[in-house]
Amino acid sequence: MKIDGTAYRMIRREAGTGKVMTFDQTLLPHRLVPIELASMEDAARAILTMQVRGAPLIGATAAYGLALALQRDASDANLAKAIEHLARQRPTAINLKWALDEVRKAVEALPPDARVAAAFDAAGRLCDDDVETCRRIGEHGLGIIREIAEKKGPGERLEVLTHCNAGWLACVDWGTATAPIYMAHDAGIPLHVWVDETRPRNQGAALTAFELGAHGVPHTVIADNAGGHLMQHAQVDMVIVGTDRVTANGDVANKIGTYLKALAAADNGVPFYVALPHSTIDWTIADGFHIPIEERSPDEVLKMTGRLADGTMASVEVAAPGSGAANPAFDVTPARLVTGLITERGIAKASREGLLSLYPERRARGRGAI
Repeated sequence: MKIDGTAYRMIRREAGTGKVMTFDQTLLPHRLVPIELASMEDAARAILTMQVRGAPLIGATAAYGLALALQRDASDANLAKAIEHLARQRPTAINLKWALDEVRKAVEALPPDARVAAAFDAAGRLCDDDVETCRRIGEHGLGIIREIAEKKGPGERLEVLTHCNAGWLACVDWGTATAPIYMAHDAGIPLHVWVDETRPRNQGAALTAFELGAHGVPHTVIADNAGGHLMQHAQVDMVIVGTDRVTANGDVANKIGTYLKALAAADNGVPFYVALPHSTIDWTIADGFHIPIEERSPDEVLKMTGRLADGTMASVEVAAPGSGAANPAFDVTPARLVTGLITERGIAKASREGLLSLYPERRARGRGAI
């Protein structure tokens, strides 16, 4: 991740000051504003209001939020209270619970005076793991991109469609769905990305396009409903998306609208891949229809925020006055519509056996992965 030639991680603890820093994604792509997370409440608010978003980054932020909570009060009671508070900020992304569990396991057996340092160390390791995991996802996904590209004519551009933002803005670095794209671009494979705008929060138009542009990847923003049309006219060679939770049978929960792209891809014979780290697999849920789906504010549908000609930011109403709005933030794509799952351990079929082939240690738990 580089911005104006300077390398960053999306969340980091500064050496010397110990400050936990990230960027306010609600102001992108127009303003890049660093913010400090000085307390657990800051971390919780950043997660809830989507100043930070994306399953891996939510988990990393929660881990640092728990460390900040223990910095104030390292008692057992506050440990439990902080975990409960942070866990309820966003219900769909399983990385949130996973990250809190990782920090809890690192500190719960320690005396209170040793917990703060251990919590920050655990959060730092979690972030390092995310970077390496995403890098490996990129390497495995690069193989898929190279294979599909080689089937095209010499010099022909590979056309990739993605949905929402599963890039370095959604992770600590690299991203999940974008890591293979960046590696392919850097390897000289000619490619172009169709970027779904991703209503209602426009994470594709605002965030994915920002990332791809910063890296020099050719891309075009499209309305969410244009993807099927492009596939019908052979203008999409593959779809690659991220995910907020994958269940034990390979069902995928991702940003609302992903299911429709998967249906269009299946109807047109377009490969549909999902990129994910190990922390996004929920081995405790049998299928996607048991995943809690977050319902967000109607205002996200009824209004849009953007930059005016004078540079100021404004929110404007886009719906008929008096209309209500439903705003489910995610949908579930059944495993049968997924060509493959790209993980840090390799490519798996979207099925129980496919996942277990990459994570055989889960077989030791009695009923397969559950």
